[in-house]
Amino acid sequence: MSDLMKTMAASASGMAAQSARLRVVSENIANTDTPGYRRKMIPFERLAAAPGIEGVQAGRMQLDRTELTKVRDPAHPMAGPDGMYDGSNVNLMIEIADAREAQRSYEANLRMFDQARKMTASVLDLLRR
Repeated sequence: MSDLMKTMAASASGMAAQSARLRVVSENIANTDTPGYRRKMIPFERLAAAPGIEGVQAGRMQLDRTELTKVRDPAHPMAGPDGMYDGSNVNLMIEIADAREAQRSYEANLRMFDQARKMTASVLDLLRR
């Protein structure tokens, strides 16, 4: 397999992994105010699709084990006798930063893929002449 095809395969795997990461970040943002919700994280793992082709893939989703925030709202249906209930452990600023990082990484992989595609097309055009 040519180096350009290997580059396209690695870029495609990076785009798929960043897409999965962005999906998890979106879930976290959507559940910021959900009582008892734990932040989800998705690690990346090395992927060896075929001999000579490497990339990344989204690993198994993990839950953040940091403490849930305690929220004081005696009127909330989940509040205990002390008026407190467990909120979520999602930090909106971290999620926004993760979303931006995933978006930029996706765009970088997309540019790499597009550049390799253009180079492959140029090589094919040269071979046709």
